[in-house]
Amino acid sequence: MRVAIIGSGYVGLVTGACLADFGHRVVCIDRDASKIEALQRGAIPIYEPQLAELVAKNAIEGRLTFSTTVVDAVADAEAVFIAVGTPARSRDGQADLTFVLDAVRDVAAALRGYTVVVVKSTVPVGTGDNVERVIREVRPELDYAVVSNPEFLREGAAIADFKRPDRIVVGAEDDRARDVMAEIYRPLFLNKAPLLFMARRSAEMTKYAANAFLATKIAFINEVSDLCEQAGADVQEVAHGIGLDKRIGSKFLHAGPGFGGSCFPKDLQAMIKMAQDHGAPARIIETAAAVNDQRKRAMARRIIRACGGIVRGRTIAMLGLTFKPNTDDMRESPAISIITALQDAGARIRAYDPVGMDRAREVLDDVEYCRDAYDCVTGAEAVAIVTEWDAFRALDLVRIRSLMARPNLIDLRNIYGPEQADKAGFRYVGVGRGKASIVDHEPRVPLALVG
Repeated sequence: MRVAIIGSGYVGLVTGACLADFGHRVVCIDRDASKIEALQRGAIPIYEPQLAELVAKNAIEGRLTFSTTVVDAVADAEAVFIAVGTPARSRDGQADLTFVLDAVRDVAAALRGYTVVVVKSTVPVGTGDNVERVIREVRPELDYAVVSNPEFLREGAAIADFKRPDRIVVGAEDDRARDVMAEIYRPLFLNKAPLLFMARRSAEMTKYAANAFLATKIAFINEVSDLCEQAGADVQEVAHGIGLDKRIGSKFLHAGPGFGGSCFPKDLQAMIKMAQDHGAPARIIETAAAVNDQRKRAMARRIIRACGGIVRGRTIAMLGLTFKPNTDDMRESPAISIITALQDAGARIRAYDPVGMDRAREVLDDVEYCRDAYDCVTGAEAVAIVTEWDAFRALDLVRIRSLMARPNLIDLRNIYGPEQADKAGFRYVGVGRGKASIVDHEPRVPLALVG
């Protein structure tokens, strides 16, 4: 099929590359000429595992092309996906639909013949009706359908999520549109991916409800972890125990410094605003958002306490900057709040992240970026693990300890256990590890470090 995608950011590029890999002919369109020029020469503007290879393969085979021009690609398309950003409005937190509606007007002006306009962007309930109205105003004679097809891609695993999805949600009011969407996703039927057709407003709500539930699950386990510390329980054991209950499930039950990224914080605020506008306040979601905001600053206080309550003039090493591993995305990353709070307290920050340091430089000042984890910890009085990159899961802790000025390990992802850290000579602080979260006694120092 012939598909046009408006927006070549994270969602648009992943969608375009995967649809092209299914055999469709896809044109990804973006107003940013520098981005399109980079994509045409094979440079990928985001970090996502396997994406560069997928783009290159399908570009070489002629199924995936890039353009700054809407007219020709849209006129020839059977389906046009809108995959532009919907940032939170600063004044109220609601999703800003400016880019979506601008794209719709451009698309409406270029449409020819029956076309399905697919809203892939995350938008408030009722946006599909608004899109229909805009198209009708621009071209009242057109034959078209508007469909909601929200994305459920995890950064760092987006290709696998697109090709092996839990479900494909399609909100469509038109039988012809259902047929077009079924044909677009037909290659996935071999994997028995459930294609769920529903009302358009239900599809729009499904996206927000899914993200709000997952975010609430994270906020919940983080609050449980605080209780575990005070009550002498281990949150990892608790999470395992409750996660085996099939009604609960084990995913998103990992205590840590709070959630970030481009979706959860923004979508929670949008859903809270949407709920208020409809007179149905979402109190649980409001609380989850508040708990998460407080959590990030609380992690900075945890680091300061581990250093004896004073960090002014002291060097703190930060391992991991992105909001999660396998991405370079710094949006709403806990590391931003943690580092800012430590700097406010007078600390000097050294940091290392496998792929996120270029993006981190755009949002963090006065940070010394290092070549690897061992370089980062050299001379530091504490090291904090903020992002659970695989590269941090098997560090030589004895070597790390030997390079540091003081033996403080603050493991905000619970990668290491207190016994393992103590054996390497560290004072250990974890998250929700009960009375073992803080090793109060002087750590044993390996003989190799003595003298």
